[in-house]
Amino acid sequence: MITTGAKISVKEKKEGFKTFVRNKKAKFEYEILDKFEAGIVLTGPEVKAVRAGKASIADAHVRIKNGEFYIRGLDITKYEQIGYAEQDPLRDKKLLLHKHEIKKLTGKIAEKGLTLIPLSVYAKGSFIKLEMALVRVRSSMTGVRTLRKKRKKGQWTDSTK
Repeated sequence: MITTGAKISVKEKKEGFKTFVRNKKAKFEYEILDKFEAGIVLTGPEVKAVRAGKASIADAHVRIKNGEFYIRGLDITKYEQIGYAEQDPLRDKKLLLHKHEIKKLTGKIAEKGLTLIPLSVYAKGSFIKLEMALVRVRSSMTGVRTLRKKRKKGQWTDSTK
């Protein structure tokens, strides 16, 4: 489930950022190992559309091309009041990271079973940022095993019995 135009929490007000899009399913489908923040290279109309809450990260993922990181599948709906240029809503957007982060992530992604997925898109000051996570895909049996362990320990009671 992806939400747009989320409510601003007290923490967000204090720290001066506003979240536009969240990927809530990511925490359930993946095991989050580490989180990173990256800037996104956007055009003016794309920034306006994101600030209006017209973005979706449902099918987005991060790719490495020529030593640079790009987000693919970040769907930014066309800004309605644009009058001078065409906008491709699904173009690959470049991510801005420090060199040490690029080296660290490139090495981690080379490991078997690790990938980068976006968690949220937010504004930090006047910049649009992407929070992404280094994740491992959870197997379909992980939830079942966790449930069995809780039942054994007596922490989970089945209301249907």
